[in-house]
Amino acid sequence: MTYIQRNLYAKCLKLLEWFPAVVILGARQVGKTTLAKKLGKQWTYLDLEQPGDLDRLSYDPNFFFSEHPDAIILDEAQEYPEIFKILRGVIDANRESNGRFILTGSSSPALISNVSETLAGRVAIVELGTLKCNEFYDLPLSPFFSLFESPLSKKLPIKGAAPLKRDQIQRLWFYGGYPEPLSGNDTERHAVWMKNYRDTYLNRDVAKLFPKLDRQAYRRFLTMLCKLSGTIVNKSQVGRAVEASESTIRDYIAIAEGTYLWRTLNSFESSVAKSITKMPKGYIRDSGLLHYLLGVHNPEDLMTNPVVGASFEGFVCEELVKGLEAANVTNWKVHYFRTRGGAEIDLIIDGPFGVLPIEVKYGSTVKRSSLKSLTAFVKDNKLPMGMIINQSEQVEWITPEIVQVPVGWL
Repeated sequence: MTYIQRNLYAKCLKLLEWFPAVVILGARQVGKTTLAKKLGKQWTYLDLEQPGDLDRLSYDPNFFFSEHPDAIILDEAQEYPEIFKILRGVIDANRESNGRFILTGSSSPALISNVSETLAGRVAIVELGTLKCNEFYDLPLSPFFSLFESPLSKKLPIKGAAPLKRDQIQRLWFYGGYPEPLSGNDTERHAVWMKNYRDTYLNRDVAKLFPKLDRQAYRRFLTMLCKLSGTIVNKSQVGRAVEASESTIRDYIAIAEGTYLWRTLNSFESSVAKSITKMPKGYIRDSGLLHYLLGVHNPEDLMTNPVVGASFEGFVCEELVKGLEAANVTNWKVHYFRTRGGAEIDLIIDGPFGVLPIEVKYGSTVKRSSLKSLTAFVKDNKLPMGMIINQSEQVEWITPEIVQVPVGWL
């Protein structure tokens, strides 16, 4: 497969100038190893899932690092948890030297805990998602994301027609962003790859991380979670549906999050909000995996499936998150908003730049009557604007407060 330039490449290069180590987190098969090797050309590479490489490092790590004090890639670092304490000493012995180590990992709970406890201040953490649309079509990251590099205003960094066309967006939306099955345009090959990915996820990754887990129950839970993608998750209702306790469902959601399958959006609690719903909302992070797990076999079936709107919403939200990960933006969070009266906003991006409420619409036109919640939120919170992202052709202000942005600009 031809190498695909990732949006995070430039950011990781910069972080390697600033920190002794960079940790690249993400789901399996999203391209972490490829990115790490591209960043560390001709560096010593160890895959810690391979017994030979693990033995080479773990037999005498102090000797290994005396021979290899820098230019090291440690793939799937969670396989050797002791490495984090060892690296702290190695880094501190030459604290002024940056750009020495790249680590990757596929299970964030153990990795983040170890990094936070032992390598704080010595390491930068980035999260690599599946392919973003611009990456697959070999385009630079959209200037849309420079919007978040300064306080939000109505002066937009984009205008006119989007660089990505509707058919290009539709392909990535249906197939998802895992690089390998995207190398062809074959629905049967895609389905076979997804089946193997699901089985490997359940029978190897999850089984290894959580050996006492009831895998059959967790598999039923994943099916239910797919049906709830894009909605508010009531843990007690899910528990009744899969015959598990609410605390078990809470653990299952944490597993799905920690293995990068699911993204939780917590409720946005502003000082002016009243009677808000506090239960979290979420979605399956890769739309192609979602469609496979729901049995949506081709793009035509998706268009007539009841899940189409929620699927498109999750796809757009994830495109936004991937773009923010790659942009020169820090300390941002994503939320959703819903009142007990039914007013709802799909996504709220909150950071040093301010607050941007976003509604995602599957269609290409917007009815004014559907803007009430977004308009009210903008006015109540005294924000410069709200945004609609849909499949329209042009950037357009549809009210003084609301701008319409084609999804192809993401």
